[in-house]
Amino acid sequence: MSNIKELDKEYVAGTYARFPVEITHGKGSLVYDENGKEYIDMGSGIGVTAFGVADDEWQKAVTEQISKVQHMSNLYYTEPCAKLAELLCKKTGLKKVFFGNSGAEANECAIKVARKYAAEKKGADHYTIITLENSFHGRTLTTLSATGQDHYHELFQPLTPGFVHIDSSKHEELLPLVKSTKAAAIMIEIIQGEGGVLNTPKEFIEEAYRISQEEDVVLIIDEVQTGNGRSGEFYAYMNYGIKPDVVTTAKGLGGGLPIGAAILGERVENVLGFGDHGSTYGGNPVCSAGAVSVISRIDEDLLNDVKRKNKLVHDTLEGKKGILSISGMGLMIGIETEKKASDVVKACIERGVLCLTAKNKVRLLPALNIPDELLLKALNVISDICSE
Repeated sequence: MSNIKELDKEYVAGTYARFPVEITHGKGSLVYDENGKEYIDMGSGIGVTAFGVADDEWQKAVTEQISKVQHMSNLYYTEPCAKLAELLCKKTGLKKVFFGNSGAEANECAIKVARKYAAEKKGADHYTIITLENSFHGRTLTTLSATGQDHYHELFQPLTPGFVHIDSSKHEELLPLVKSTKAAAIMIEIIQGEGGVLNTPKEFIEEAYRISQEEDVVLIIDEVQTGNGRSGEFYAYMNYGIKPDVVTTAKGLGGGLPIGAAILGERVENVLGFGDHGSTYGGNPVCSAGAVSVISRIDEDLLNDVKRKNKLVHDTLEGKKGILSISGMGLMIGIETEKKASDVVKACIERGVLCLTAKNKVRLLPALNIPDELLLKALNVISDICSE
């Protein structure tokens, strides 16, 4: 065991079951451990390094900003924060942005916006947030309460009240639930990442949007993992022709620096007033400069390439021995395997490929610009392991 692993074991809280690999450096979709072993990175830090490790344009944007001012209170204006907000609004057609540091914080903001909107429009008893069973919205106590997976709740009772969960296959039950709970919002993921890379049914998405419009209920789309080009559209909801009231995003937004955002639509753009919410680090100029570099490069050519690579994954793996099904969208892929997913991932590490798991599936979240030859090499390793 290296000194770093010993230090980590002694001093870092034991909340992660780390693989026995210390990553020391990398470039693009290749990373290296302390012994110089090369790995193809098919996880991108759980969908974070959208253009790979040590991306040149991202590095330039970040280091230039560091040399100017690394942080400034939100009592003052900074250029990267304003420019990032403009980019996000123009790309989505939404109106305002609140910046935090993570997906959980973005979702906390969305919940606060929905509850304040409903309280002002309908009364203080309209506070319930409807989320999906099997969802995942974060690890703060409130976003944990929003998460529709009981095992995340067991050790942290009592949970924050005001959340109910619905099966996404039962869209006909959504309207009665909205009425009976006096719902403030419906909050959904287009693809449930932590829930097993499961696509939310089109019928449920469309029904949630219809109800949000007709019942004046805030529609929140959690794009923490699916957003910023990951699905083959800028945000995954764009695959369904709907327009949410709030979109939350993080992970791939900052390219490796901590940043989250709640993007607010016209209905709720002015719900938050002075003093209603805040974040010391939200909109940090260095994080925002990195995010501007990322978001400004997510164009139609890149998105079409993400869709093409999704087809490449299906063409390479579908029907192969040991592979049962493939789910997801774009470069957010879940592979159901005959072998235990964790065993497949361990075997991949031994052969120089870093993958993830999600429930019973092998999960792939490679950089959006991963070269075809590296993608195919990694897929062939996965295929070989599954067929053995």
